[in-house]
Amino acid sequence: MYAQYDGLIFDMDGTILDTEPTHRKAWDDVLGRYGMRFDLQAMVALNGSPTWRIAQAVIELNQADLDPYLLAREKSDAVKAMLLDTVRPLPLIDVVKEWYGRRPMSVGTGSESAMAEALLAHLDLRRYFTAVVAADHVQNHKPAPDTFLLCAERMGVSPEKCVVFEDADFGLQAAHAAGMAAVDVRRL
Repeated sequence: MYAQYDGLIFDMDGTILDTEPTHRKAWDDVLGRYGMRFDLQAMVALNGSPTWRIAQAVIELNQADLDPYLLAREKSDAVKAMLLDTVRPLPLIDVVKEWYGRRPMSVGTGSESAMAEALLAHLDLRRYFTAVVAADHVQNHKPAPDTFLLCAERMGVSPEKCVVFEDADFGLQAAHAAGMAAVDVRRL
């Protein structure tokens, strides 16, 4: 089905790993400490963004005087405390396993590299990927193409020969901006 591509790129959260419920709970816990709230639909619209960018949106909505990077760190710490025990692979991991050894594959995520590497290692999935490109590896995040372009570079594959698997609008926009084919996994 994907034989026409020389490289496969996978978003992580919500695409190959079921991390979304844990991320939502971590946000609820952290925001609750400050008496802040954030609409779930607005949060979903920011999927694929780095945590600090989501924190900035939350702070602006709540007109709070907080540092978005510190709030993001608190949220990331809350996630780390929960994720390793709660996260599970999603069905798309079968595509990863099917193409392992047949095509280079990478992960392009809006999560921080420490989180991505820890999750993939914990679930014994890291070995499937030539590269993991995370939020702290690029300056311009999704919907900019930088994450996926760096994935292609690290796999040694031309961008136009890559397909990206994504569950977020920002990620799909980033794939198209990179000149790559994209599969919206929400429609699979």
